[in-house]
Amino acid sequence: MCGLAGVVCAGGVGPDLPQRLNKMIATLHHRGPDSTGFYHGDRAGLAHARLSIIDLEGGAQPVHNRDGSVQVVFNGEIFNYIELRQELVAQGHRFYTHSDTEVIVQLYERYGDQFVHHLNGQFAIALWDENKGKLILCRDRVGIAPLYYSEANGKLIFGSEIKSLLPELGHKPTINLNALDQLMTFWAPLSPNTLFQGIYEIPPGYMATYDLNGFKLTRYWDWQFPTHRDYQGGSDSELAEQLHELLIDATRIRLRSDVPVGAYLSGGLDSSVLVALIHHHSNARLRTFSIGFDSKSHDESDYQRLMIDQVGAEHSAITCSEQDIAENFYNTIWHTEAPILRTAPVPMRLLSGLVRSQNYKVVLTGEGSDEVLGGYDIFKEAKIRQFWARKPDSSFRPALLKKLYPYLDISPGRAQQYLKSFFGSDLDQPDLPYFSHTPRWTTTAKCKDFFSASVKSALSANPIELLEQSLPRDITQWHAFNRAQYIEAKTLMAGYLLNSQGDRMLMSNSVEGRFPFLDHRVIEFANKLPPKFKMKALNEKYLLKKSMAKYLPDEIVARHKQPYRAPDIPAFFAEQTPPYVEELLSESAIRANDLFDAKRVSLLLKKIRLGRAIGYKDNMALVGILSTQIWHKQFLG
Repeated sequence: MCGLAGVVCAGGVGPDLPQRLNKMIATLHHRGPDSTGFYHGDRAGLAHARLSIIDLEGGAQPVHNRDGSVQVVFNGEIFNYIELRQELVAQGHRFYTHSDTEVIVQLYERYGDQFVHHLNGQFAIALWDENKGKLILCRDRVGIAPLYYSEANGKLIFGSEIKSLLPELGHKPTINLNALDQLMTFWAPLSPNTLFQGIYEIPPGYMATYDLNGFKLTRYWDWQFPTHRDYQGGSDSELAEQLHELLIDATRIRLRSDVPVGAYLSGGLDSSVLVALIHHHSNARLRTFSIGFDSKSHDESDYQRLMIDQVGAEHSAITCSEQDIAENFYNTIWHTEAPILRTAPVPMRLLSGLVRSQNYKVVLTGEGSDEVLGGYDIFKEAKIRQFWARKPDSSFRPALLKKLYPYLDISPGRAQQYLKSFFGSDLDQPDLPYFSHTPRWTTTAKCKDFFSASVKSALSANPIELLEQSLPRDITQWHAFNRAQYIEAKTLMAGYLLNSQGDRMLMSNSVEGRFPFLDHRVIEFANKLPPKFKMKALNEKYLLKKSMAKYLPDEIVARHKQPYRAPDIPAFFAEQTPPYVEELLSESAIRANDLFDAKRVSLLLKKIRLGRAIGYKDNMALVGILSTQIWHKQFLG
């Protein structure tokens, strides 16, 4: 992964373009510390900050065609570039580098805008065609690589992170309050919105063109599921073998690199699968990295050790304390460029720092498996709630949720009432396309109780209604399990997990993450599977376990999925509260920004200091308010 930025203006970019591009790309040095490159034209300028991984000597960007009329800067990797290059050479194309970037140029010359369909990778691409006066901005199918833009007064600016646009914006940025409302519902704004008014992202699976006809956004790929139960045929053994072969190849091509490649090992099923695939199906040196916690309730080190011992990996680990989270939270928001509702990104940033300290630039990681192959508890909840909706007065059905969450500290007398209030929403509407997610959104939205009166009055759209309008027309014809998968992939995964917790935490330390489970071939195969092969009864990721069990310790295959979490409130209110927390949560600071109700925030802080704020809602509210205050100071203050 790297960083890119640029400017396009039909009326001319101006003689000071080199200095302006320098300012833009300087903000992305952490994404590409190895070198910078520029293209300066009359109507367009491109800049690139390089993290050298493929073709270390000859892969500097921008990369161009023969006459220089097509220029490309690119963030990410094209994993099938070797096969594509061979096909293009056979068709008469000549290359001047050995990089994957040049494949993009040559594919564009042969296939025009359709070049993107040939790519297997994670990418944000900016391609300038001087002869046509056209810019193409393109983002990978699932949203691994970020890409932002802003258009005004006949000028388009773009970059890998929002901070790269700010020097060229022409005015002080302001907050998009509706996007904040969306973030406090879904954990991230609905694409293409950002927290910055007038700045947008290229959504996952979209291509944008900008020329004399203006700006046009087109979707080229989306998650698709069978509408009439037209699922992939075959026994579970046959399908498990097909999945196994796909994962072998998805992992193999993501090990392509001119620098060493490592792997994250969390102790869960997904990262253990990837480590096993590397161990059994490649000649790559097996180098793994993990994070543990002082808090036993968050720590998975015992399971990490099981896998390390089984495959004999050379391993490095770091332990994260509550103090580490408090000390690193402030700067983490500079990288997320958006508020967050949990502290979980902070340890991931510390982990990528460990990777970089060991002279590694690339790691494989297991994100995407839960969304693609049915691993989340939210999918189990939805199955139980669908079952419950058929007989809403049943006492047996909500008891299944208690079984799902045995650690819920609820007295027997209150359990039934709690489960009904938390999971019983919309039981009379089980066909709602977002039925699976209403309990989560209802809980998260409690953060919005702290909004100031002025924010509440300024909000103009219901986030859930906006989401519903964006869903595919035929989603109601999909199986309920598949509807839940689609919404999870489009909201939490793309907006938060791959962004705030993924790309931003990796690239803050100049480390590239690669995601075999998000190979589009794996997704397209899995989307055709009958849901029973993803979750058999309440056994999550059934087919993945069947395909990989022989390579893994029994304890890892059989363990209940543990969501990745990190300490929240305790990190900020230990023996000594960090000065920035005291400052930004003070009544004067809350009133100055006027985003939250100062009295309600003060009551929350009092509750925390009395030791009474320990619940999920309190944790999210505290982290959400604090991170929003930090974000405001860093970018708008």
